[in-house]
Amino acid sequence: MTTLPAQRSKIPYARQHIDADDIAAVSAVLSSDWLTTGPNVDEFEKHVAAYSGARFTVAVSSATAGLHAALHAVGVAPGDRVWTSPNSFVASANCARYCGATVDFVDIDPRTYNFSPQEFEKKLETCRKTNTLPKAIVVVHFGGQPCEMEELAALAQRHGISVIEDASHALGAAYAGKSIGAGRFSDATVFSFQATKSIATGEGGMVATDREDIADAVRLFRAHGITREQHRMIDPPADEPWRYEQISLGFNYLMTDIQAALGTSQLAKLDTFVRRRARLAARYDEALAHLMLQLPHRNTKSTSAWHLYPVQILGNNRSRIRRHLYDALLLAGVQSQVHYIPIHTQPYYRQLGFRDGDFPAAEHYYEGALTLPLFFDLSESDQDRVVDVVRKAVAPQ
Repeated sequence: MTTLPAQRSKIPYARQHIDADDIAAVSAVLSSDWLTTGPNVDEFEKHVAAYSGARFTVAVSSATAGLHAALHAVGVAPGDRVWTSPNSFVASANCARYCGATVDFVDIDPRTYNFSPQEFEKKLETCRKTNTLPKAIVVVHFGGQPCEMEELAALAQRHGISVIEDASHALGAAYAGKSIGAGRFSDATVFSFQATKSIATGEGGMVATDREDIADAVRLFRAHGITREQHRMIDPPADEPWRYEQISLGFNYLMTDIQAALGTSQLAKLDTFVRRRARLAARYDEALAHLMLQLPHRNTKSTSAWHLYPVQILGNNRSRIRRHLYDALLLAGVQSQVHYIPIHTQPYYRQLGFRDGDFPAAEHYYEGALTLPLFFDLSESDQDRVVDVVRKAVAPQ
């Protein structure tokens, strides 16, 4: 794999890896007859289906678009409720609002930072009594670590609740021996190809599902609700081969062939990317083991895609020490990040009635959370620079 030279004195928290093969794939599209949705999108969909084990895959313009389309496909509409994790990017909740649904949250497991099966079960019991159960849940594989899907799916099935996996961080992860996206425990899985994700197309996403009806609904939704298939038309033409019909309201959520060609090239390197990230995560684990930090949980039932390496400051003065570490890293030329400010504390969601204290585990995690650099091209010497700053800024246990 030929890597283009890059001269960077600073260490970002994340960065895409683009090589000569990727550039050649994009250049080929630029010289072709297709720039928008065309044969490269079809090819990319087939490759992601083969990798993930899904029966059907539908490429979209972003993971946000994919989440919106997936919820629409399972019938979420005004008057319905959708639950998701407060520890995620806002898109995991916003997608339900786009459908006109009411959003609520399920607190996280303090070990994994994922949607908690125990909290989910308690909330289900409470809401069953008041007839306020959700139509669907959006579970988030935070940082690339898979949720406990078997438990969550069993609880959801018991109450007739649709399950959407927000796997924006988790392409390349596995749960119970199968790739995320294989469809055993959910109605649909949504992947992201944003620049810092497991593979990059700039922006872009994919809906993976074993249900043909969901795949068909997403395809229609991503293209303005327009079909050219006569069997789906309301008034099929007798002899008008150019005819199309808009049979429902949809959006322009299409992926381009430029993005898809880059995605196919990147996908061929995905296992290499994930192995490298896992190796760097293991080096962090070893180097930071004796500091006042909670390191990422490792579940023997799953394999992480290692999109993020989040640490949590332990002990007293967590917020102050987190800020001190953030500033020390920045002074050393190292970019860190915080994933995530709990969604329910954002001003938009406060206007919907959420308050501090509603989801204490997510709020506690946020107070001491910091994401350290982790990406394919992070050298071990640069990682050692990061570790050196962390060791000086965070007290040993």
